[in-house]
Amino acid sequence: MLIRPATPADAEAILAIILPVIRAGETYALDRAMGEGEAIAYWMGADKAVFVAEEEGRVLGTYYLRANQAGGGGHVANCGYMVGEAGRGRGLARAMCGHSLDAARQAGFAAMQFNFVVSSNGAAVHLWQAMGFAIIGRVPGGFAHPALGFVDALVMFRDL
Repeated sequence: MLIRPATPADAEAILAIILPVIRAGETYALDRAMGEGEAIAYWMGADKAVFVAEEEGRVLGTYYLRANQAGGGGHVANCGYMVGEAGRGRGLARAMCGHSLDAARQAGFAAMQFNFVVSSNGAAVHLWQAMGFAIIGRVPGGFAHPALGFVDALVMFRDL
């Protein structure tokens, strides 16, 4: 598996990964009806470094890296990760997280924070904890899950 910076030519493959996740509405606090243009603009915004995980030329996952906040909060990184159906259960999220930690260090960030991890996404919570993130905050009922109703949103953090 190769993890590399995304290019504009990757937009279609990235859309094929992120749109089903956005439409499902189970893990990201994004408008489920978001259009393709809005979705790719969100994911590949100018404030983000975007990467793709590919195998044999096929993009299976993607993540972005950005500053969590501007100004005085700019030393803390933030990431979003999505894995396509064909890449699930193969360690892509773990590999992308490891890559993002290295990329964040290289970019000069001192820490990484995930602002809104949906608590019902047990695989992600477990993985992030295994990667050294601690739950430092909880928003009770902060996410409206389409099947489970209101579930907590977690803030997770780790030093780099």
